[in-house]
Amino acid sequence: MKISVTPKYLNSTWFVIIAVVAAVVAGSFLAASSLRAAPMPGAIFTTDSTCTEVNVNIYDHKGDVYIDGGPDHPGSAGLPDGNYCVQVTDPSGHDVLGMSDPGAVTVVDGEFVECYQLMAICKTGSSGFTVPGFDDTTNPGGEYKVWVSTDCEFANNTSKTDNFQVEEECTKSSIAITSFYDANANGVPDQGDQDMLGWMFRVFGHDNLQIMKRTPNYTHVLHGAYTAIAGNTVEPNWVHTTPVKVDFVSEHNDYGDVVTPVAFGNACLGEGGGNTMIYWSNKTGQGSINAGDLAFLSSLYLRNAKGADYNPATNKAVSTWGLNASTTNMAYMLSAQLTAMELNVRHGLVNGDARVHAPALLAFGTVAGLNNLGFISVNNLMDAASAEIEAHGFVNSTSPYRAFQEALNGALDGANSNRTFVQSQPCGFSFDE
Repeated sequence: MKISVTPKYLNSTWFVIIAVVAAVVAGSFLAASSLRAAPMPGAIFTTDSTCTEVNVNIYDHKGDVYIDGGPDHPGSAGLPDGNYCVQVTDPSGHDVLGMSDPGAVTVVDGEFVECYQLMAICKTGSSGFTVPGFDDTTNPGGEYKVWVSTDCEFANNTSKTDNFQVEEECTKSSIAITSFYDANANGVPDQGDQDMLGWMFRVFGHDNLQIMKRTPNYTHVLHGAYTAIAGNTVEPNWVHTTPVKVDFVSEHNDYGDVVTPVAFGNACLGEGGGNTMIYWSNKTGQGSINAGDLAFLSSLYLRNAKGADYNPATNKAVSTWGLNASTTNMAYMLSAQLTAMELNVRHGLVNGDARVHAPALLAFGTVAGLNNLGFISVNNLMDAASAEIEAHGFVNSTSPYRAFQEALNGALDGANSNRTFVQSQPCGFSFDE
């Protein structure tokens, strides 16, 4: 029996190589881990001298500001035990307005051992951090940010922050939040548009919810940047006709208080007299079609399954052709939807000037009469469908014109089915609060 033995020097060499590689890999892993260091658990919050309130955030005077900390909600992780540094900055964190000595705050069992008055533990930056307190913020809204950190360099992953305001350094101004019923769906409050009473909205500012009320509302707020957000109704047939989110700055000028207006527009959708191709194919619908209708339909470039021009000669022909329409040739299905709407308008069942909501058309560039909110008149919608059918009579699943014809077909289908007409008067609405 022959036995192979690896020389000892070879084993040693491999051992060194493996050890070096392992050290490099471990070092790389540790370096990557340090770059991906998890944020510190727990939370801090501003409070008052009672130490019972959470996230007070707005104070009359600097001396009223206290900080406390622990888990951010029951059952969550607390702050790491140890000693912490504190600093106060402007909201951006760029200007250091005050800083504590190292270890000014102590955490035991995940919570502050007491709540601390900021003026007592911090020293002003303008004094070289020798005089108790913190300097005034440069923020026009009197806003500050407090940092509590295990690292006196205040790295983000070792720090917890909270924002607050001091009213003695700022003045208040006014905002007026209203809502209007946008009957023509043009996105602006026109003369004659109804004021909407009771539309829910929220106003956020300084990292916190400031107001949750209903329109109309006139209220005072501290100067600063805010975001107003319109509520969404429980009923799905309501559409926002103005931006849901409005950013604004509440401020004043040399003449005094400036009232900042925010107006939310909304419209509801529903019936408009439409009938589908099924109606125009039944006994009642067929009985309404006349020779003038047939002549008019023949003037359009209606298509059949093969993409050929289709000119119906009888009421029965309209019925058979319409009921057999399929999407194999999308131009055929679009022709049937167009026929139903043309008959709806010709027989006075639908007002051609009525607006319908067709937001899918916004993806296809300029469509005559389509506004930037996705509303279009029935007449403009029919014109767009007719022109597209004339231009592209056979559109199968691979056609580059398929998506546009599908969007036109969906818009006409929604209107023929009485789902998408802008109502002349507001519908009922409610909100989940």
